[in-house]
Amino acid sequence: MKQAAVIGAGTMGNGIAHVFAQHGWQVALIDVSGPALERGLATIRGNLERQVKKGTLTAEHSAEVLGRIAAHPSLDAAAGAEVVVEAASERHDIKFALFEQLDRIAAPSAVLATNTSSISITEIAARTRRPAQVIGMHFMNPVPVMQLVEVIRGHATSDATLAWTMDTARALGKIPVEVNDYPGFVSNRVLMPMINEAVFCVMEGVATPESIDTVMKLGMAHPMGPLALADFIGLDVCLAILEVLHKGLGDDKYRACPLLRRMVAAGDLGRKSGRGFFEYGTK
Repeated sequence: MKQAAVIGAGTMGNGIAHVFAQHGWQVALIDVSGPALERGLATIRGNLERQVKKGTLTAEHSAEVLGRIAAHPSLDAAAGAEVVVEAASERHDIKFALFEQLDRIAAPSAVLATNTSSISITEIAARTRRPAQVIGMHFMNPVPVMQLVEVIRGHATSDATLAWTMDTARALGKIPVEVNDYPGFVSNRVLMPMINEAVFCVMEGVATPESIDTVMKLGMAHPMGPLALADFIGLDVCLAILEVLHKGLGDDKYRACPLLRRMVAAGDLGRKSGRGFFEYGTK
């Protein structure tokens, strides 16, 4: 059986583990936090139950999928994996340190992938002795539902690694799109300025958050308004990506709106904190 390791049991990590396991992979879900691992497995279990209720998965298959996922607190569990997908916090220092360690632990033939939404694949790969085998696999949230995977090629990523990753993404039921390594890739380079401009509209009193989102949903056929989407992503994550874009591209059109900075400083981060541009009740 093919083996994968997923680093990080949060929203993205548990979703990635779910998808690999559902398509026949044995998965090591790794996180230094025991409670995070418990929450991640509980989320996977809940998502599988929803699939059974919808009739897209049998109860027997659901149990098999869950049985393929093993929780581990140590990176050593990645030693036997054919592919390692890192889905830890969106911070340079964390990712750089993880890839230095994974390079020592993972099999020499293993592909080291990162689910980063904005950090340079080339910079991450430079922390390893196998830059040709380092690649971006940017899944979309919620991972079990969304079809797109941005496959980001770093400066040294080999043709073989790219081809293997594209084929693997397709085998997971996803639609991979090849992207080159520039700040924000495609998804966030286009999305974040739109979200940021919507925040400027709020700050300048152009319209209420409800009105702005309604315009974009009804007028532009967006399934979710940009401010509700920002709350879903996390305003702190949006701010971090805008800062990567601003620094990496040097253009003030990526300058984060002061209101976004103020909300993040206040801890109003969106759904995960219970309040962002909209109220979500309990945290």
